[in-house]
Amino acid sequence: MTTESDTDLGETIADLASSAGVTIAVAESLTSGAIASALGASPQAGDWFAGGVVAYSEHVKFDVLGVTPGPVITAECAEQMASGVGRLLSADLVAAVTGAGGPGSEEGKEAGTVFLAHGRPDAPQVEELHFDGDPEEVVRATVDAALVAMARDLEAQRR
Repeated sequence: MTTESDTDLGETIADLASSAGVTIAVAESLTSGAIASALGASPQAGDWFAGGVVAYSEHVKFDVLGVTPGPVITAECAEQMASGVGRLLSADLVAAVTGAGGPGSEEGKEAGTVFLAHGRPDAPQVEELHFDGDPEEVVRATVDAALVAMARDLEAQRR
């Protein structure tokens, strides 16, 4: 479900990506395609949005995105997902998310723990985030954080 803030951020991302001639790709586990959906609903997405990979299954992370087998709720996994989707879709800017949506902990990580990788595919920045709420609220907050990070990355490229 796309919210009003997603629409506003999507429009900002669309304007910045279009003016910079940048393509964007996403790799999603926790959010199951919600980030791609928000981007795809943005203006002229066909010009700047390369696409996304929903890597909910570990084998998709490992076999498609090139993530090193092991725990998947880690900063390293998010970074490798971002780099992998950038290579796969030839994108200039990427974002990737993995995390424990809840209601319980996973892989020893508390519910609401999210790793967000974003930036250039060859050197993504990784943030560890913590959100409160039920799984739907964690996903919503993760989508918002990813869109904000992408807009921030595009703004930084302008300078």
